Order: sequence, then structure tokens, then C-alpha cells
Amino acid sequence: MSTQHDVHEMRPPEHSVDDQPDHYGAPGEETEGTVYTASGQDWDQIVSAQAERGDELLVVNMGPQHPSTHGVLRLILEMEGETIQTARCGIGYLHTGIEKNMEYRTWTQGTTFCTRMDYLTPFFQEAAYVASIERLLDIEGDLPEKAKVIRVMLMELNRIGSHLVCIGTGGMEIGALTVMTIGFRDREMILDAFEAITGLRMNHAYFRPGGVANDVGHKELDKVKETVAWLKKHLPEYKQFCNANPIFLGRMKGVGHLDASACLALGITGPMLRSTGHDFDLRKQQPYWDYESYDFDVPTEDTCDALGKFLVRQAEMWQSLHIVEQCIERLEKMEGAPVMVADPKIAWPAQLSIGSDGMGNSNEHIKHIMGQSMEALIHHFKLVTEGFRVPPGQAYVPIESPKGEIGAHLVSDGGTRPWRAHFRDPSFNNLQAVPALCEGSLISDVVVAVASIDPVMGGVDR
Repeated sequence: MSTQHDVHEMRPPEHSVDDQPDHYGAPGEETEGTVYTASGQDWDQIVSAQAERGDELLVVNMGPQHPSTHGVLRLILEMEGETIQTARCGIGYLHTGIEKNMEYRTWTQGTTFCTRMDYLTPFFQEAAYVASIERLLDIEGDLPEKAKVIRVMLMELNRIGSHLVCIGTGGMEIGALTVMTIGFRDREMILDAFEAITGLRMNHAYFRPGGVANDVGHKELDKVKETVAWLKKHLPEYKQFCNANPIFLGRMKGVGHLDASACLALGITGPMLRSTGHDFDLRKQQPYWDYESYDFDVPTEDTCDALGKFLVRQAEMWQSLHIVEQCIERLEKMEGAPVMVADPKIAWPAQLSIGSDGMGNSNEHIKHIMGQSMEALIHHFKLVTEGFRVPPGQAYVPIESPKGEIGAHLVSDGGTRPWRAHFRDPSFNNLQAVPALCEGSLISDVVVAVASIDPVMGGVDR
């Protein structure tokens, strides 16, 4: 089995492995090599023990608080000089128990949990979750056209926002601080548009089984148009700052190499896979919510390195912007169209709209359920307190997120809550590539390699 390490102290080699059992090994499993421990020796003892080993191997922690680990990710690096011999990931520092908590909430309430997993891509967790519920309910064909267009528009804006953070923080970690500041500046415009539509900048719980929580009117569309105009003006700056910068190119070229066969073997999708020349994109291969009716391309590169992943994300932002423009054009022709399925046992009993405070329900909604329709009030009470029932079965609907394939495997026992909810988060799968990307490279390249994966630990640990 692999040797277990702690970076602080080491047991001198004269101690047998029986004196210091490997707590991470299975019962009866033989330990190979030295087991590093933290047993309180003085520094002189540690130094002398290392000297007796006769090699230059050094075990170093990168993280979990290190800014270049994209969240609370711990990397255990065995180094000889500055060269990485082995690299392992330590995860679980951001565990929130979201999947287990969802088993104790109604199907609709589950959206408030999963939206918080990958905090940079909330709409994609919501999309995967509600898509699987809708398949279990067999209402995929009943979804209102307007609801699907709104979902696509918000997801593509969210894709741009996620890529901006990836490019911005990746640039910051190699010294390109201006790329970080403009990345967050442009993302603010997108978050403002989200707030105008959903009432929240993040953690929206806006996608609901059967549609979306509230309509998008002229005022909200104007805000989206303003955001599109802003992005069209400022996205070229990333090309100016990065693509022709010899320092940026020198730090990215040839770093974090992973070819298509390795990506497929590890189950890696998204920009990492498309940087190998493979054009796999679920929006094209397995279209959902009428993606086949939108005009867009799937950008690819064939460099298989960090630079290729950056260029793919850069090109994808322009394609997403093109899709958003098509969504705006469609929504302008759908004024007054429904945004929720008609079944009152699943849908909220009135068309919701955001209140004047930008958060609460509008007076029109309250007036309808409290003063005009006893049936609506009863349905509202039942939906909020108990929830709707979902037929027994299981479903998994894959969605193309900014980081790759995300899906929610939901199991129903016929009740008002999921019997089991488990997400395939792309950050978790993609993080498997860390040893392949880093081993044999220099420690300075680990920062670039991890940034090219674009992991978010909220999605990994959930």
C-alpha cells in the first residue's frame, strides 16, 4: 500500500513498522516504507532521522489554507529538491453534508441546498437537480418554453462568471494581478443581473421542479442587455493582457499536460477534455432544454496543457455570450407566457414575482393566495409544509457545467423527500488528475496545474 505521511515529523527508521502501525491501512495490510508521524520529537531528532535515511526527499503541505489551492484543498507533495516525486490530494475540509441534508427536506427545498455546493456555478447544480426530478415526475415535455429559455440564459451567464473567476484567480497566482481585478469586476455585472432576476447574487434556488420561481420582465431583460454590452466591450481585454504576454505564456505552455486518453480514463470532462482536441459537450451530444435550437460552437485546443485550458475557457465565454443574445431575442417575444407547469399539485399556485424589496414575494402573489382563491391557499400550504410526491424510481440527467459534466442521481421511494441524492460534481472527478499533472514537474508549476483544473472545494466535499 502507499506510504502515509504527515509533514511535521518523522519516526526514525530504527523503529519497526510494528511499533508505529499505519492507521490508514486496512487490518492485516502490510506497510511498505517509512511511516511519518507526529509524535513530539525535538527538531534535532527529526533532522538526524532524515539525515540517516540518506535521501533528499522532503514532504511538504501545500494548503489547505494556501491561496493557490482554490479553496481548502490540501496537497501532500513529496519533493526531491524542487521536483515533485508524488502528489496526493487531501479533501474534506469543507464538508457540508448537503447530500444527506437533502434527504430531510422536500424536493423543492432541496434546491436551496444544492445551489450552495459549487458557489461559483449555483445554477448548474440547480439545473441538474430539477432536471432529474422532472424526469422522475415525467413532466419534461410539459416544461413551459419560457422557463427553458430563462434557464439557458442564466446558465450561460453563470458559465461566463465561473470562467472569469478561473482566469482571474489563475492569473493572480502567477503574478498577473490585473487579470484578477478585471475578472472580478466583470463578474460583478453578471451578479447584478442575477440579483435583478432572482433577488440574490448567489445561492439562488431559482430553478424549481417544473420551471423557475418567477418571471423575467422588461426591466430584468434590460439589465441582462446592459451586462451583455459590458462584456462585449471588456472581454477582449483578457486577450490583450494574456495571449500576447510572454511571461504569461511561458508559465502556461507545456505545464499540466494531460492528453485525451488520460482524461477519458479518469472521467475528466469540460474544458480540460476539450483542451485535448476532443469536442465532447453535453449541450451538443445530449441536448437538453432545446440547446439544439441555439447557434453556438464548441471551442477546442490540441495543446493538452494549461494554456490550452485557458484558451478554451476564453473562447467559451464568447460562445456563451452569443447564446445569451439569442435567449434575449426569444424572451422579448414571450411576454406573459407561463414559467411554471400548469399542474397545481407541483407548481406554486400563482405566478411569483419579486417584491419591491428585491427579495420577498410581491403583493399580487400574497393577495391571490390569501384573499382570492381558497384552493390556491390550500395548495400553497400543502406544497410549502409537506411538498409533492414523486413516483418511485431513480433518475440521472447530465448537464454541461463550466467545469464539465454534472448530474444529480436521485432516488425516490414515492415520498415527498428524496430517498437518496448524490451529485456527480466535475471538480471532484477532475481533481483526480493532480498526480498526473504535477508529478515530475517543479513546485512552482503545481500552482498553474491546479488552477487549470479550476476545482471548487464546495462541490468536491459537498
